Amino acid sequence: MPELTAARRLVVKIGSALLVDRHTGALKAEWLRALAEDVAGLKARGMDVILVSSGSIALGRGVLALGQGALSLDEAQAAAAVGQIRLARAYEEVFAPHGIVTAQILLTLDDSADRRRYLNTRATMAALLGRGVVPIVNENDTIATDEIRYGDNDRLAANVAVMAGADICVLLSDIDGLYTANPREDAGARHLPVVEAITPEIEAMAGDAGTGLSKGGMKTKLMAARTATAAGCAMAISEGSVLRPLTALATGARATWFTATLDPQTARKRWISAMKPKGTLRLDAGAVAAMGKGKSLLPAGVTAVTGSFERGDPVALEGPDGARLGLGLSRYTAAEARAIAGHRSDEIAAILGYPGRAALVHRDDMAV
Repeated sequence: MPELTAARRLVVKIGSALLVDRHTGALKAEWLRALAEDVAGLKARGMDVILVSSGSIALGRGVLALGQGALSLDEAQAAAAVGQIRLARAYEEVFAPHGIVTAQILLTLDDSADRRRYLNTRATMAALLGRGVVPIVNENDTIATDEIRYGDNDRLAANVAVMAGADICVLLSDIDGLYTANPREDAGARHLPVVEAITPEIEAMAGDAGTGLSKGGMKTKLMAARTATAAGCAMAISEGSVLRPLTALATGARATWFTATLDPQTARKRWISAMKPKGTLRLDAGAVAAMGKGKSLLPAGVTAVTGSFERGDPVALEGPDGARLGLGLSRYTAAEARAIAGHRSDEIAAILGYPGRAALVHRDDMAV
């Protein structure tokens, strides 16, 4: 069973029902302060933490006095626009006493499906985490329509975990894990502490959403688990209403863990190595030696560029003799790569007319 405190990078999903009182529409401030203590403790151990947080619509509907009934799309988006400000401020206020800076990242399904947006988001998240920031991620409910929605933050959390290369994803829920049947309806339902494979039998155990504020049920959590574990990220479903729920999980609180057979980096490299290259980068001996030491590929080490590719497309990496070294995801288009090949990274802006990234292929995006 994975150990929470052993994680290098952690994604935590927080549902609306944990954050917002469903009767008053008010933020559960004590719970959020306790969560901030948990996160501060984990960060003190050297861990990166990303929060995927619901709550903007639930907070906004109270401010706009929209009641407890179903909302139209326009009403939901208006509530989200009001609630997002309050949610971001609440996170900023609870983390400030710990000296932790927070950032808001709003995503839609399109941002994951579009390669350019995906890479931009991934790079931004890496930059924030590298500076000790805690990103607060939410679906961009102010603009998302049904066609570009995740629809639940369980799957959003799993996709963020994959994007960020997290090794553990925790879904804080209103239930302490997966049961063989709905424990609210079947007294004989048995709790499953570990799931090593999501089989049809496991899928048949899933129920529906448990609270009025929740959009995702156990089915969406299993979908999230399938996404996360395939990318080398273990996932836990844990009861989150207790104060300091991450401490509770780390010290043995009952939960269901979905195990991953690979680590995130190995899973990502396997994914890249299975791609069909759309172009080729020929490297000099110095670049080959640098890559052998685990370094990124800089434009200065590229002697030739062939093929037609866009940013984020896979390209073959070849040595001076044409021998295939591996595959990588290009951070530039083919035209841009040809223009900057052989040049120092500090010359990129002058050549292209706009700032670029120092590496042509980052080491995290290589399978060599």
